[in-house]
Amino acid sequence: MRQHCALKHGIFKEFLAEFLGTFVLVLFGCGSVAQTVLSRSTLGEPLTVHIGFSVGLMMAVYVAGGVSGGHVNPAVSLAMVILGKLKIWKFPFYVIAQFLGAFAGAAAVFGLYYDAFMDFTSGILSVTGINATGHIFASYPARHLSVLGGFIDQVVGTGMLVLCILAIIDGGNIGAPKGVEPLAIGLIIMAIGVSMGLNCGYPLNPARDLGPRLFTAVAGWGMEVFSTADNWWWIPVAGPMVGGVIAAVIYYLFIELHHPHVEHEKPQEEDDEDEDDEEDEDSSLKDKYEMITMS
Repeated sequence: MRQHCALKHGIFKEFLAEFLGTFVLVLFGCGSVAQTVLSRSTLGEPLTVHIGFSVGLMMAVYVAGGVSGGHVNPAVSLAMVILGKLKIWKFPFYVIAQFLGAFAGAAAVFGLYYDAFMDFTSGILSVTGINATGHIFASYPARHLSVLGGFIDQVVGTGMLVLCILAIIDGGNIGAPKGVEPLAIGLIIMAIGVSMGLNCGYPLNPARDLGPRLFTAVAGWGMEVFSTADNWWWIPVAGPMVGGVIAAVIYYLFIELHHPHVEHEKPQEEDDEDEDDEEDEDSSLKDKYEMITMS
């Protein structure tokens, strides 16, 4: 009974951590877009948006990393399942928490800038047109982008995100100093933003894109958020999941599989046993920083 209660309490903590972490990511990320768009670029520009999402992801990992690993992204969680770093039965809980957190984050941005939205749009919320605001919350493709091109864009972008995250948290690789992993992961988003943002704004995160899109659908933008651009909405959902799996397999086959496996001798003294226990705890804490963000 105690074990069952502890198990339920554990997944509840991780659920809340993923929810709050994703909320932080969307609040900072979509908030930076809102400030740029609603001020008509007088208080923001593409670089400030890149900074908003990069710092947002970094803070999200600091918030949730020690409890759930701070994945804040279903594509990251799926990659961790593939690599055996996350139990498969936890996956649905993580994904639900991430979607709810993203939805709540979008609602917070809308509430924070409600008056600015009304002033900018004259009360008419739209996805297209000169006063469009739907793209503040979710991604939409550039005019030049085809469906296939968009799908490839999301597979490659998310693949690079997951690949680099796995390198950062890999104890057998160079890795990052303990406690600095979130900063390094935030820099990945910055690199992707300045190099792969032209096509559709690098959503890379099904929760970060679909959660806010659902919010806009019920908050006044209507079903146009799903039908625009030949039903674009599914691409930033499916593409990142495929990219995350591919990156996990590539990293395992090219890097992790080739790490030397050293068998440690069984400790003969009690002091040695205590040291091994401490090392296990440190390793467990480091594993909690596994992640991979929308963002």
